Amino acid sequence: MNTLKANRSFAEKLILQFDAALKTLSTSAVAARPSPAQSSTPALTTLEKRLSAQCMRVNHAGELAAQGLYQAQALTARNPRVAAAMQQAALEEVDHLAWCETRLIELDSHTSYLALFWYAGSFIIGAVAGFVGDKWSLGFVTETEHQVMVHLNSHLQRLPAADTRSREIVTLMYEDEARHATQATNAGAASLPKPIKALMHGIAKVMTTTARWI
Repeated sequence: MNTLKANRSFAEKLILQFDAALKTLSTSAVAARPSPAQSSTPALTTLEKRLSAQCMRVNHAGELAAQGLYQAQALTARNPRVAAAMQQAALEEVDHLAWCETRLIELDSHTSYLALFWYAGSFIIGAVAGFVGDKWSLGFVTETEHQVMVHLNSHLQRLPAADTRSREIVTLMYEDEARHATQATNAGAASLPKPIKALMHGIAKVMTTTARWI
């Protein structure tokens, strides 16, 4: 009976995650929080708009990857509290998706055409991390968020000074990612081996470089 209940519970989780994946990839994200982009940005030059769009497209692709990562880890987590934390983080990342997508529309640009690839690849990585164990899954979150923070900080340096709306979005995203990293660490995250960190950095580099243009 317990086995049947566990199997049914996992099947229900799988259905919910599949539904979440469809919503992430096939519809516009709806933010629970208002966008931090509240200032009135002066007219940007064509070059400035292109640079801002590239940054925000990379950020949007990164948030798609975050959705895949967190949803997979919530599905495979052994501890219910870890699963709940992953689900909550995924919900907060939806805000980032919506904010980036809205800003891209304002910049007359588009999201990455490789959305399915970013999501699916991260989902697989997240599932593997989850199956290895919760402490390693949490360690993966901590390291991912630290790398994302470095990446977001670089965007704050690259974004045109006049594009205050994009800067406001990236700034709040940075704060959220820092909080997620701290939460994962406090929940018992293991420190990942240096080769794993280097591999993660390499994968992230491929994604950010590609999503900038495609």
